[in-house]
Parts: sequence; structure tokens; C-alpha cells
Amino acid sequence: MAPSAVAQPPAPPQRTTLVDAKSKQKPRTVDLLCDWQYVERTIHRLLCAWGRDLAEWDDKSTLHRQVWDQAECVRRLRERTEQFPGGKPDAAVSGKLERLANTVLLAPSLDDALDGIYVHLVKTLVAAYGEYCATVHPIHDAPTIALLHEINQIKSQQWLWYRDYRRRHPHTTDQDYLSKVQVGLSDCGQFKSPVPVDANDTAKPAGVATDFKLSRFSARTEPIRAQQPFMDYVRADFSSSIEARRLFWAYGYMMEKNLPDDQLAWIYYGHYMPWQWHHDISRHLWDESRHGDSGYSRLRDFGISLDEVGFAGYDQADRDKVLKEIAAAQGITLDEAYARQLELLRPYRLDPISPELLYQHVFMIGMIAETGHFVVKNEGYVDFKEGQDLDSAEMMLFDIIDETAHVQYAHNWLDLLAKHAGVDNADYRERAAKVREDYQAKADNDAADLRARLSRTPGDPAFDFYQSLLARIRASVPLTNAATCPPRSPKPM
Repeated sequence: MAPSAVAQPPAPPQRTTLVDAKSKQKPRTVDLLCDWQYVERTIHRLLCAWGRDLAEWDDKSTLHRQVWDQAECVRRLRERTEQFPGGKPDAAVSGKLERLANTVLLAPSLDDALDGIYVHLVKTLVAAYGEYCATVHPIHDAPTIALLHEINQIKSQQWLWYRDYRRRHPHTTDQDYLSKVQVGLSDCGQFKSPVPVDANDTAKPAGVATDFKLSRFSARTEPIRAQQPFMDYVRADFSSSIEARRLFWAYGYMMEKNLPDDQLAWIYYGHYMPWQWHHDISRHLWDESRHGDSGYSRLRDFGISLDEVGFAGYDQADRDKVLKEIAAAQGITLDEAYARQLELLRPYRLDPISPELLYQHVFMIGMIAETGHFVVKNEGYVDFKEGQDLDSAEMMLFDIIDETAHVQYAHNWLDLLAKHAGVDNADYRERAAKVREDYQAKADNDAADLRARLSRTPGDPAFDFYQSLLARIRASVPLTNAATCPPRSPKPM
């Protein structure tokens, strides 16, 4: 019988070694993490730059969530970088990465930009992360491998959305744009190894060195204008009717879907702020988007559609003005201008937000709008809970929890925003209290005027529409305290 063959040891795996004779205590991982973080932050900025052009409600929700997911990807990479000796998350990276970022940013259209972001940046990163995880030592650098697996799970969700979007909106990428993006990826080594840094050619944030401007108006597919001006009645009855307040909160939270698209511009034009500010605003943005979804969900629970109540913009006066000018210039009706607004408003661009204006935006949202509504929100929570509409109460509670954090963001960052803006922030609390007082006085006067002049005659189209909304909500979820709930605080603004 032949002797048994001697078993041969397995061939050692082909691994990428992260140190060499010159490494000292800084493995190659550190520079690679810095490059990856820059690209992830670039994707974050590109989503902000082009996000206002997504028109459909659910696509907006996804985009806003992905801004937060991207912030979390950047956070993970920054924290891992800091764990290495000499690891600096804000270390300089090659200008080649900025040129690639700007190439993707300066797309001929939204659909080209989405192809550049998801097909080229995201997929190339995923491939680089996968190759890294497969070739480095699985034990020595296990923490980096673990966080890359986490990030790739996020990327898989991004890709699933993009795939669904592209099925709904087929598109062939502009060939000249595609060629430029591919050259840029090649120049950056497909993100598989650190791009050497030239001290005279370091990267600025994507877009800073370009003349790119965000769209002036957030795109819409949903109707903007309500069938009748029912909100005048809601404002008039807010303090005296729990049912009017319930309609207000469902509609008002739906309207918060506007703020995230404004905050996309905050992030893009606030590039000079520290990363932690961008991380906080990204969470704030996603929270406000969820509040919009909450309100819309509650309206649908009540059988009310956006076709009826409209999805107006916070910039509605500006949108009306521009569409009226376009209608007059082209000899079309305002209704036709609204029907064609995606096409007609596309050329209009948003002026860059100055540091002074950014400070004012954060001040007004955090110290006025959100701080000013805590009393009426808490009253709504208590009243809806006591009236056995627990879904509306739950909606209120989660908003209160989120808004408490948002107000703290304002407190945390107003000083630094003021320094960049060259304004005095020393008395911001006192100024905020005075502004809230002025807004309350105006809201009280406006409500009194509306109560005095609004028609309450059956047969008036606006009054009948308002009453029909209340009746449908009442039939859907009756409030047990509708007749007994006492008057509450007036609407603050």
C-alpha cells in the first residue's frame, strides 16, 4: 500500500500590508481614511447641492435621510482616524480629490448628477472598501473593517433607492460628463490607495472654488395651492377649538417638509463651519423631514390629501411673484405657470447664503420658531392624549423631543456663527425673547382680524371646505374632550 501523501500547508493569503520601512507609527490606513472621509463628505455636499431638485415627496424623504446617513458615514471615518497616532480627521488631502468632486458637482442636469454620485462615487467607494476588507489583515485592522462593513450597509440602501429612482426615471448619462468623471476617478486611483498630497495643491470642500448655485425653488410634483384658504379659519379658531388645533398640527407638521430643503443650503454654504455643526444640522434636517412625513401621514389617516390642502412653500410669496412675472411675460395664465413650474423655475438659482444670513436663519429657527412653540405643542400633546387621539399625541411628543435638541444646537453654535458673520451675539437670548413677543402680538392681532371678517355662512366655499375637513377628521377619530377642552394659548406666529 502506497504511503499516505504528506499534507501540504495552505498557501498564505495575499494580503495588503499597511506598514513599510518608513511607516513609524502611522499605517497607510490613516491617509486612506482621510481620502475616504473627504469623498464621503463630498457625497454629503453633493446631495445638499442637488437635493432641492428632487420633486417627489418620497424622494425628498429619502434624500433627507441620506444626508443624515452620509453624516454618519463621515463621523465613523473621523472617529477611526482619531484613534491612530498622528491621525487628524481634518488633515489636508490631494487637490485631485477636489477636482473630481467638482467634476461630479457640475453636472449638466439632476439626473446626470445622480448618476455621478451613485453610479460612480458610491459604487467606486464600495468597491474600494470591499477590496480593503478582503486584503488587509482581518485581525490587526478589524475595527476599520467593521466600520467599513457598517458603511457599506448604508451604501446598499442608497443604491436600492437609486435603482428604484432610475427605473422610474430612465436616463443615459451625458457622455462628455461621464468621460470627465471617469478620468477623475482614474486620477484618484479609484480610492484604493492614498492620493499623494502636494502642499501646494490641497483640496477645499466640493464646490467652494466653483460658481455652482443651488436651485432657488424646491421642486414639487404635489399641488402647492389649497383648494380653498382654510388656514385663515384655523388661525382664527386656534386658541378656542381643539379640533382646529388638531387640523393645524397635522397640516403644520406636513409643512415642515419645507425646512430640510432650506437646510440643504445651510450645509452647502456653511462649508467654513466645523464638521460637528454639519453633523448637527444634518440630524436637524432629517428630523424636520420626518416631521413633514408625520404630518402628511396624519392627514392621510384623516382621509385628507395634498390635492386638497396643498403643499405650499415657506417661500410661497417669492414663488408666486416669480410665476406671475413669468405668466405675464409669456402670456399664459397663472394656473398654467403653476402646472409648468418644474420647467419654468428650473433656471432660477439661489444666491449664496452669507455668514450673516446663515446666522439669522439659525437664530430664527432655533430661538424663535422652535422655542416659541413649546407651550402650544405641550398643550396639544396633553389635550390629544386626554381626548384619546393617541396617534396625534404621539406625533406631538416626538416632535417636542426633537425640537428640544434643535434649540440646543442653536445655543451651541450661535456664538461661532456670529464670529464668522461679524455680529454681536452677546444678547441673543434677550433679542430672541423680544422677537418672540413681537411675533406673538402680530399673531394675536391677525387672529382677531380674521375672527372679525371671516365669513361663517354655510355656502361660502372657504367656510364649507374648512368645515368639511373638521367633519372628516371628527368622523375618523372622535375626540372625547372636543366639547370640554378649555381655551388654550394662542398660536405664537
